[in-house]
Amino acid sequence: MSFDELRTNGVGMTTTSKPPRYLELDALRGFAVMGILMMNIVGFSMPEMAYISPAVYGGTDTPDIIVWALSYIFVDGKMRGLFTILFGASMMLVIDGANRAGQNPARVHFSRMIWLAIFGLAHFFFLWVGDILFLYAAVGCIAYFLSGLTAEDLFRRALFIFTLGFVGFSVMFGSLLYMQYQASLPGASADAIDAITQIIADFDTGPTTIAADIDLHQSGFAAIFLDKLQNDPFGPVILLAYNLAETLPLMMIGMALYKNGFMTGEWSAADYRRLGIRMTAIGALILIAITAGLIYGDYDILVMANASYAWNWPSQLLMTVGYAALLIGLVQKFSASSWISRVAAVGRSAFTNYLGTSLLMTFIFYGWGLGLYGSVGRAELYLFVAGTWALMLLWSRPWLNHFRYGPLEWLWRSLARQQIQPMQISPPSN
Repeated sequence: MSFDELRTNGVGMTTTSKPPRYLELDALRGFAVMGILMMNIVGFSMPEMAYISPAVYGGTDTPDIIVWALSYIFVDGKMRGLFTILFGASMMLVIDGANRAGQNPARVHFSRMIWLAIFGLAHFFFLWVGDILFLYAAVGCIAYFLSGLTAEDLFRRALFIFTLGFVGFSVMFGSLLYMQYQASLPGASADAIDAITQIIADFDTGPTTIAADIDLHQSGFAAIFLDKLQNDPFGPVILLAYNLAETLPLMMIGMALYKNGFMTGEWSAADYRRLGIRMTAIGALILIAITAGLIYGDYDILVMANASYAWNWPSQLLMTVGYAALLIGLVQKFSASSWISRVAAVGRSAFTNYLGTSLLMTFIFYGWGLGLYGSVGRAELYLFVAGTWALMLLWSRPWLNHFRYGPLEWLWRSLARQQIQPMQISPPSN
């Protein structure tokens, strides 16, 4: 059976002899893994703080600022958020499938999470520091114990945790602005001035730090790997600590949206459209105002940090759910089209596409490959994004016309089940 021969039934569940799939979930996952590259491309190609501020690196010419502003408003955090709620929904789908098959859902789930964590650690140390797989595996282990809650309880607890995280990060980063204000007052003590100067220096935005970062990533594989072991051995754990209060509630929201039928296409087209437009518009308007203030403030690094790590939380949540609603409506409207089937194929092989993107991008930008790190302008980076999208769309569907899973999906499934899984699709019998 080819990918094009799959048909949807009812709310988008494919009718095949295999366990049910939902076109909405597959296509959303495809949009998300493609969208994540739009922000990750900066992390692949430039010093880390360029992600926070265009004034640090990447240029402040008009095209670069336009690209940065559009990314901050419409992409930053939203695609990762979409991927996170999809992870929560998919987790519920796996748990439900295990229950239907008479399997132990805890054993199925935790086996998957253990191997996902191993993949994540390998991704972090051998390819790229921006890994999210270890984060998802660790948070997924926590989220499992909440899977029995109703959709309403999941929403309520998720919003409570999310609010705590938002307030906590706002206070933490807002205190830096207060310290900066105190140090700017006439008669400020030398200690206050020294403290804020050191904090600003710790953001690693100086020319010496930037040059060292570029030299490192333009060097060989061994140098980059050893630098992680020496200077960032606990990076995945630190990322977990910083992102737990955002990732867990988003995952819980994904679980709730699966339970109430949102993620599987059971709402009406009007409800998806109304929710999507409202939530996306409100979130975007808030971020447009913040962006204008950042540009007017000449990209002060502490203000930029607040805007990237705290102020954007509510808008990202609103726009993540808004995007999900709009995209589900789009998928349902064009469910019979070839391009949606290609996006869905990207989603069915999202694990391979995510890690494959890291391999391709690090080859292009790191010194063990083409060595373009730090040498491509921010606006020009999106040519690489478009080219990678084309590769994803071109290979995924033909592969899935012949094989049950993407290559790494097959490996993950085989390892988690401790048994080699059938890979090739059997031809139809006469």
